[in-house]
Amino acid sequence: MNPKTHSWPEGHWSWPVDLSHYHGVKRGGLIFTGGQADLDHQGSVINPGDLVTQTRNVLHHVQSILMDLDATLDDLVKLVIYFTGDASDELQILELIANQLASETKPAVSTICLPELCYPGMRIELEGVAIDPTHRTSDNPVYKRGMDLPALQNQYSHAVRCNDLIFTSDVSSIDCDGKLQSPGDLTVQTTIMMEQLNRTLALFDADVGDVLKLNVFYLGDGTAENWEKPAAIRAGFFEKPGPAATGMTVGQFATPGLMTKIAVTAALPSAESKTQQPPIRYSWPDGHWNWPHPLPYQHGNRHGQVIHLGGQVALDSQANVLHPDNIVEQTRIALSNIQTLLVDLGATMDDVVKVTTFYQGNASADGLHKNLLIRSEAFTKPGPATSGIPVPYLVYESMVIEIEVIAIVDELPLESVNQ
Repeated sequence: MNPKTHSWPEGHWSWPVDLSHYHGVKRGGLIFTGGQADLDHQGSVINPGDLVTQTRNVLHHVQSILMDLDATLDDLVKLVIYFTGDASDELQILELIANQLASETKPAVSTICLPELCYPGMRIELEGVAIDPTHRTSDNPVYKRGMDLPALQNQYSHAVRCNDLIFTSDVSSIDCDGKLQSPGDLTVQTTIMMEQLNRTLALFDADVGDVLKLNVFYLGDGTAENWEKPAAIRAGFFEKPGPAATGMTVGQFATPGLMTKIAVTAALPSAESKTQQPPIRYSWPDGHWNWPHPLPYQHGNRHGQVIHLGGQVALDSQANVLHPDNIVEQTRIALSNIQTLLVDLGATMDDVVKVTTFYQGNASADGLHKNLLIRSEAFTKPGPATSGIPVPYLVYESMVIEIEVIAIVDELPLESVNQ
């Protein structure tokens, strides 16, 4: 059996509403933290607008969760940073975090600049993935940097191997000298970005065919016309069946002229794996929602014990938005889609370890809680770690929420999983 361990450290901050979610979950050799914020026991922002203090505090919260699960910051393999600000703020955050990491710990890192976060005065939300220390060996995890890859601070890696997974940092059209290629051109930047992604994965003898989950962010206005062309370029790099995917618009990037960036989780190629994972299984249940144009992506996949689901939304099989602008009903539909996919991959909602929700909104407790309470009801307490991220737009007009999850199941023989 593969027990799931939850974390809510004593004295840790809370939400202003009662939820099933916990702050951290350990299972299957990995630890996931929910998005950490500088809040108090009542869910109020403690140091509104103070980026430096908030950054220090949220990193301390991540550390507290890891310690509660018998790990430390040294076990981090991936960090995701949502923040408000500009390029100087981004650099300051990265330096503040780097100064608290051991020199041999070089996690992959993603930074997403947004106009606002969940609550007024909130400047940063930080989440992490770490290796369960009991799975550590002399060559696990492995941190790698590439000299021909986009510029990155010395304290972070372009790619990290952890168990049989590969986590990448952000990949974009910024070159190894730190220069942005083709400023303002989303189409050209998308092609450069995908070529850079292949070079990043090659650090572990992998390529885009090994990608399990991709998260792409691009400068957009929430219309299909803005989404379609770069989506087609990205899709051209994958064969069917492809990875699970989440694509998200942002109103700005910290770097002026930057139009898109991507980060992925990939499977370690079988030739490099020591555990001989079974083949990747993909999921697209009959009647599941679809995109308006053919894409190679699948809605979910299972690699050994780990399940990744792409962002689930309230669309029908002809890509029509269901219950336009109704965040309550769209949240219920997205959760129902998640449950269907999990069952198809031999799992249940109880196997979910991490939930990430992007919703159309701004710094408003009411806006967050409308969907947060419904999401929480879908899980039994103690539930998964969670992050909630407001964005100006989603991919389609009147679509107001997208939810992705990671699940980890007990070890089961392949033949026992529903084919």
